[in-house]
Amino acid sequence: MKFRDLAYLCERLEATTKRNFMVSIVADFLKHLSKEEVEPAISMMLGRPFPKWDPRKLDVSWATLSKIILRLTGTDWRDLSAAFRNTGDLGVAAKIIFENHKKQRQTTLFERSLSILEVRNVLESVAEASGQGSRERKERLIESLLGRSLPIEVKYLVKIMVGEMRTGLQEGLMETAVSKAFSIPIEKIRVASMLTGDIAETAAISAREGTEGLPKLGFKIFRPVKPMLAQMAENPEEALKEHGGETAFEYKLDGARIQIHKSGGKVRIFSRRLTDVTKSLPDIEEIIKRRVKLDEAILEGEVIAIGKNGNPLPFQHLMRRFRRVCSVEKMVEEIPVELYLFDIIYMNGESLINLPYVERRRKLSGAVSSISLTKQIITSSPKEAEHFLEEAINNGHEGLMAKRLNSPYIPGIRGKHWLKIKRTLEPLDLVIVAAEYGTGRRHGWLSDYYLAARDEKTGEFLTIGKTFKGLTDCEIEEMTERLKRIVVEEKGHIVIVKPKIVVEVAYNEIQESPKYKSGMALRFARITRIRDDKSPEEADTIKRVRWIYEQQFLRKSKFSYRIKTL
Repeated sequence: MKFRDLAYLCERLEATTKRNFMVSIVADFLKHLSKEEVEPAISMMLGRPFPKWDPRKLDVSWATLSKIILRLTGTDWRDLSAAFRNTGDLGVAAKIIFENHKKQRQTTLFERSLSILEVRNVLESVAEASGQGSRERKERLIESLLGRSLPIEVKYLVKIMVGEMRTGLQEGLMETAVSKAFSIPIEKIRVASMLTGDIAETAAISAREGTEGLPKLGFKIFRPVKPMLAQMAENPEEALKEHGGETAFEYKLDGARIQIHKSGGKVRIFSRRLTDVTKSLPDIEEIIKRRVKLDEAILEGEVIAIGKNGNPLPFQHLMRRFRRVCSVEKMVEEIPVELYLFDIIYMNGESLINLPYVERRRKLSGAVSSISLTKQIITSSPKEAEHFLEEAINNGHEGLMAKRLNSPYIPGIRGKHWLKIKRTLEPLDLVIVAAEYGTGRRHGWLSDYYLAARDEKTGEFLTIGKTFKGLTDCEIEEMTERLKRIVVEEKGHIVIVKPKIVVEVAYNEIQESPKYKSGMALRFARITRIRDDKSPEEADTIKRVRWIYEQQFLRKSKFSYRIKTL
């Protein structure tokens, strides 16, 4: 299959909002792929160069891509900048530049069309380039790839390389398309996708083996699984009512969730985003090797940073550990961490996900007796649960988790089997899309941040507020360096960046606003932590922000503005 056919398919997806039509054309496309092309094609359609479990990264910045595009086309930077300013899309901007260049160049008779597998091979070579001269090798490979591409292919190659597809084709729709393409019931596809953690791999198995191949699927050690997720509950009483009058309450720690895989003497640790963070947590790796006697296991837990007084440190300090791959030994001394386990989903060749939660907890306790578990009570008393919540908060934790006693473990699903309870208004996870340089003491730092939520329908990140509050000077300085690496345009004093960095934002309320296209603005927004454990796709949506806005007025009057879309 030619890569241009995939590009034209993505173009059709971009042009429609009809979900059934999306499913139909993607299913038809999948039917015509060879078995070897299914996984690469689906990964690329979802904006990924490789399957989710693959740890390889391209490590190619937009600045590098821009340099290659300008070199290939002989275009001035101002033209590329103007193209992006007019479209707001890096891939579309690249396509425009190549279309203008195509009018001036002659296509050789020997130029062959790119295939999907050829594109994958080049991307693999880019990711695997290492050592001295690797940057130059990466650039040569990408330059050769783009140099052979049609403008529409350039558009989607750039989108894949920067991870910004935005066709509206979400994983749920892809699961339906795979079900239709290979005539496999959707429920079987969903279960398989949960187990593999990747619909692209599930589709590849479906293409090779059909329905017979899916029941054989199980957990694979060192292949991370999507974590089970929780919904919000307003208070312990609501959780008890939802769970039938009795439930398990656990401390909700202000840390980072991890998934631990152990096989024999080998251990790998994955973040909530399924990124391998083993090198950043050698102390946790050693604890698992010494204290977990099981031959094979997949465990879930929380890592928290601990201060000199033994109390939890803010989440930001912990994230310094997760980002560090050099000078780790020094960081281990500076920011010690503690591990608390709360679940086990695989043990010595046996999947435990269908066992009741209390049974999994019992097995976990027996398997890791020398490692702390999250503090827990099982109760039917709202008063006892409320006291436990106060205790958790007074000990420096976020709140409580409530877990239905008979609940199975459902990978990747956010349901009411697990509920999270916090005292404060639920913060929002938003994406920084632009920043401004500060004044006075903050001169020279990007310290005023534009915060955006994701529009589920279009994939666009819409600004809902702006803040300069919450980060320390050290964090602002570090954030400035990170933002400079993802700059796509400068508009006077405003720096436009790729929507890559997620931050947790607290606020007093959400107001209607004529200022922003979203029609809403946060009041007294302040960044409470940087969520390096979350991807932009996991940021809160405009739909959720609108829901919170509407909920505010259940107990007070509402004042309406006329919203002018900008």
